[in-house]
Amino acid sequence: MLKCNNLSSIYVLDQDEALRFYTEVLGLEVSADMNFGPMRWLAVRVPGDQKEILLELPGAPAHDEDTAAQVRDLVRKGAGGGWLAFTTDDVPATFGKVEAAGVEITQTPMEQPYGTDFAIRDPFGNNIRIGSII
Repeated sequence: MLKCNNLSSIYVLDQDEALRFYTEVLGLEVSADMNFGPMRWLAVRVPGDQKEILLELPGAPAHDEDTAAQVRDLVRKGAGGGWLAFTTDDVPATFGKVEAAGVEITQTPMEQPYGTDFAIRDPFGNNIRIGSII
């Protein structure tokens, strides 16, 4: 029986830029940064959480170069197959922080049936929702 999802991944096009965005703008922490054979294993997480997000470059070992190029094109369009959702105790303050950082905002804060949230994109086009849960 499954217990939890402890690792998810999203595709990024530049791991150093992704590291800056996810740590400096969103406030996540590095949980792993190592050479793992043919790839750099770079993972972040919400401070204190055990669930990790792998910031993965399209390419080996998962893709041949033709497939990796197609995945990169999809990521640039915001259709790279991944998205993330985070909760926060203070939606207005969090929104203000990402807005001040110049992050692409795709939806300003609004009331939803499940709470208040807003939507942004990371520097590569990945969709992210941030909100409160009622």
